[in-house]
Amino acid sequence: MFLSIYLLSSTQLKELLKLPILVEHFIEHKKLDSQFSFIDFLCMHYAEGTKIDADYEKDMRLPFKSAENSLGSYISFYLPVPVIKQDVVVHFIERKQTFAHYNFTYSSAFLSSIWQPPRVC
Repeated sequence: MFLSIYLLSSTQLKELLKLPILVEHFIEHKKLDSQFSFIDFLCMHYAEGTKIDADYEKDMRLPFKSAENSLGSYISFYLPVPVIKQDVVVHFIERKQTFAHYNFTYSSAFLSSIWQPPRVC
């Protein structure tokens, strides 16, 4: 139901609903000339351009002839994408790292000397 509402409202698929008008108009032309084929009808109404004649209003009601609602209403549907979950097995190798560290014995006299003003040598 949602797909049909979307296709009829925001695409040119609604023009296909005018097919009975196309058939009816063809039958009218066929009554006027019995040798008139459907291909001739399509060429006359679509390939030769728009001609203003006695049945111009009927011609404009044919499918894909008028530009009514050409902008249409744009409705976006976001279809859910199936998510495929896979269990990923990761093998870790434990490596022992050795850290080199030094034990400095700091004297408080050394640390306090950095806060002294500069001296002239």
